[in-house]
Amino acid sequence: MRTESRKPHWKAYLWDTLDKSPEERRFLFKLDAAILTVASLGYFIKNLDQININNAFVSGMKEDLVLNGNQLNYMQTCWTVGYVIGQIPRQVQVEQCFNLLLTRIRPSLWIPSCEVIWSVLTIVMAKCSHAQQIYVLRFFIGLAESTFYPGMQYIIGSWYQKSELGKRSCIFHASSAIGSMFSAYLMAAVYHLDGVHGFKGWQWLFIINTVISLPIAISGFFFLPDVPENTRAWYFTPADILLAQKRMQADGRANRAPFTKRKIKNIISSWHIYLLTLLYILFLNGGGISGQPAFAIWLKQQGYSIPQINAYPTLTTGVQIVTTFIYAWTSDSILKGERWPPIIFSGIMILIVNTSLAIWNIPVAWKWACFILAGCSSGISGLIYAWMHEICSRDNEERALVAASMNEMGHVFQTWLPLLIWQQVEAPEYRKGCLTSIGIAIAMMGTAMTIRHLQRIETASRRVRLPASI
Repeated sequence: MRTESRKPHWKAYLWDTLDKSPEERRFLFKLDAAILTVASLGYFIKNLDQININNAFVSGMKEDLVLNGNQLNYMQTCWTVGYVIGQIPRQVQVEQCFNLLLTRIRPSLWIPSCEVIWSVLTIVMAKCSHAQQIYVLRFFIGLAESTFYPGMQYIIGSWYQKSELGKRSCIFHASSAIGSMFSAYLMAAVYHLDGVHGFKGWQWLFIINTVISLPIAISGFFFLPDVPENTRAWYFTPADILLAQKRMQADGRANRAPFTKRKIKNIISSWHIYLLTLLYILFLNGGGISGQPAFAIWLKQQGYSIPQINAYPTLTTGVQIVTTFIYAWTSDSILKGERWPPIIFSGIMILIVNTSLAIWNIPVAWKWACFILAGCSSGISGLIYAWMHEICSRDNEERALVAASMNEMGHVFQTWLPLLIWQQVEAPEYRKGCLTSIGIAIAMMGTAMTIRHLQRIETASRRVRLPASI
């Protein structure tokens, strides 16, 4: 029998649990406290330990290690190569009952173990005396970090319903921006430790990063809940686990099933894996100016102090955090679950910012505005993944494979594209990078609208096939 959908109470637009039953509210409180805390803190330290190389580079490491040319690009690329290679076995982490590695190791053990590894490798960075050592360490840090993002996205998508996904995915994503912002503030603070115990200020950044990261990594062993089908989380009752499984069934979320030849054929013959992967590739590689130290290098050329060089670019990150939350709340509420409008807005902002910076000889105030507003383009990652979870909700294995493909292929392009368009020797103008980003933004908006069109056709076709119920 078809049930009438109840109109949400206005409180649900603020936070969806306020419109749930007491039982579901208690469950979601525990779930949010566990998953959002572990995921957000984990992503915070991932980005903290990933982005610190940029802050160290403009804060004395370049001069102390006599770095030149495109060596910062190579350090970033070594991380990306490790990350991409690590995705190959770890794609299995989010497929087929987490088989191979994770048939024997649960996500609640595997993911925190990798967090511990990259945290320890980060402190070793403080003892590097030449670029080649950094290349090696950055590769292995990327290798260890590769398990985190697709695994956490899969876990989040395994617990939350459609009306809850956008906000949670974006809160998770915003934590990475907070990590980037914190790294800059931390560098500005620890620079004053220059010379203490024989360490330079930039070396203290790596040391303190590990001091922060290690306890967070260890906490994951105790709080990460795996997925509803196999969770052994100590804070869930049997009734909680049953409720979690029923919620996913009510949302049309498929349980895990064997990978058959027919299933594989269905996945590779669908538009889902190709267009969703393309959309994420374009997103991840299109807003590049915000992922480069262009703002910081320009400030350094203008004669700003080291603390200012690290602090002012956090305005960009602040814009990213604010827009991430705006995108999430509007998408889940007033846009009624539509994911494409924030993606289009993000693409428009990329066009405005990169067109202006490609010209370069613009008023200083507008240049500041462009560097800061570049953060508007970075807040849609969570929504893209939420959209993917919804589109692929009827096939668990497809959802897992598409999630892994999106992350893997997005970073495959990052192993080589920045070396061509974001070369350090062209900083801070990065004209080639800005022009390329303009083309990518146009393609991203076109891809988003194509996905929207195909999703509507698919949804309408599915409704026609379903027998009418009385």
